[in-house]
Amino acid sequence: MSIESDLRKEGIEVIAPVPTLTINSLAKSVSEKLCAAFPELNLDGQDLFIELSRLSMFTASMPEGVAEANYFYKNSSVYLREGVNLSCVQPTVVHELIHHLQALRDKDGELIRLGFCEFGEFKTYGMGLNEGAVQLMASHCLKEQSDIVKYYDLSFPTTSQTYYPLLCNLVAQMAYITGTEYLYKSAFFSTDDFKNRFSELCGEKAYYRIVRNLDTVFYTEEKIVQLKNQFLTEKSSQKTQKIATRIDELRKKMKEIFLQTQNFIFTSYFNTEFKKLNTTEDIEVYRTQLYNYQNYIAIAEGYTTFHVYYINQMANLEAKHESILNNTSLVLVQPNKLIRLLQAIRKLWTKQTSSTVELDNWK
Repeated sequence: MSIESDLRKEGIEVIAPVPTLTINSLAKSVSEKLCAAFPELNLDGQDLFIELSRLSMFTASMPEGVAEANYFYKNSSVYLREGVNLSCVQPTVVHELIHHLQALRDKDGELIRLGFCEFGEFKTYGMGLNEGAVQLMASHCLKEQSDIVKYYDLSFPTTSQTYYPLLCNLVAQMAYITGTEYLYKSAFFSTDDFKNRFSELCGEKAYYRIVRNLDTVFYTEEKIVQLKNQFLTEKSSQKTQKIATRIDELRKKMKEIFLQTQNFIFTSYFNTEFKKLNTTEDIEVYRTQLYNYQNYIAIAEGYTTFHVYYINQMANLEAKHESILNNTSLVLVQPNKLIRLLQAIRKLWTKQTSSTVELDNWK
């Protein structure tokens, strides 16, 4: 299949090449921002500029609901939506340029890996993790501020309010556990540092399960966008009703898989870490980590999993603390002590979501 056919399949119709001066200006700006944002990666600004300035870019008409920029790895080119403002660097453009810098190819020029995304003969693996990680890098590069958004009846913080917000939140939860330096290094250089660190802390099986879930989030959201575009162009009321029903089903699936993944991330880590606590100092570090984790989670009506987990772990920490001090075997806290503890920390969960930015307009 030709490149033109592949592009048409994605709904991309080329209009014109981007002028060389515009490409050079964009390459200079992005290379400088990447070097400033990620000093730990020891990037060479001149090398980045040369690589990006040689990149083919085109303006194009593109389907509604997709990003303003698209890196097409088959011909190492970037396609920009007609009318996109290139006088200032857009997060989606940075995102796609990072994709180009990520690419690992074999001796025949075939793409074998894009950050966390591995291209097998029959299946692509790790797309969700990679898209979330790259968008976190793009947001960090442009100093985007975190805000509370709402999608699929989930309210959560993210630095990317309109582009892969759910993936960004879940990947940020993973990076809270490992440290962002592992995430950024693996994303940019296509290494296994992040995978190895997360597996060390949470278990390799947990890592692969979470990555599979992130792929499900990615492809489910992609399907929702496609269906919404169909809904807008479909003239048959019977078919639009079927499309609307399918979208509602996928919305529910998205919420369910998101919360399952979130729950699995924090329980995998904190359950594993709890077994390693041997000193009162260990306990205080653990207590602080678990308390601060609330700043990353998504909440929804009726969702209590993290709250209940937090209460139980605080009780278990109290028991372990006493055990260490008394050098006795660990005994679980009695229910009446749990009730007192619940009352003491009730104020922790009084945060309101009045500042939530409603971005999901589908009804």
